[in-house]
Amino acid sequence: MQLDNIVKMHQNTASQIRSFVLPFTVLVVIPLLVIVGTKGFRFGWGLGLPYDALVVCIGFITVMAGLYLLIATIMLFMKVGKGTLAPWAPTKKLVVIGPYRYVRNPMISGVLIALLGESIVFGSIAILSWFILCFVTNHVYFILSEEPGLVKRFGDEYLRYRNNVPRWIPRLSPWKNNSSDEEG
Repeated sequence: MQLDNIVKMHQNTASQIRSFVLPFTVLVVIPLLVIVGTKGFRFGWGLGLPYDALVVCIGFITVMAGLYLLIATIMLFMKVGKGTLAPWAPTKKLVVIGPYRYVRNPMISGVLIALLGESIVFGSIAILSWFILCFVTNHVYFILSEEPGLVKRFGDEYLRYRNNVPRWIPRLSPWKNNSSDEEG
């Protein structure tokens, strides 16, 4: 019996680690390849001091905010949803707490915010272009695949959530998950 629990725990841990591969690739590997490929490694936008220092600080704060949001939402997926962001180990429960009360896609928003911060830190139009491509790709993916899949998995619970919480631009007040909050 204990061996089964150990194997399950190992599988869960391995699945959670694998689920970080995509965000790591999007936020680290591809931007690094973009910087190397465009020979565009620099900090700031070439504005000189103190402006570049200010720009780099703003960019760094933006990256940190995006990473915080990404990590917080991944943790919610694991703890509340009992799954991961990876399609091979999806959540078993719809997560509608924390940042998910304000916007339907805070995990991808965290990735996008971090990418935007990277483009600011490195003064890179190429990384900014990667940010735009990521946004457009995710937007289309959510409409064509993710959201229909969530409707199939969670039915009316997801439809109600989707009708009350915007996809990208956060609500000003948190959505309360109760039947009297249909207008949200």
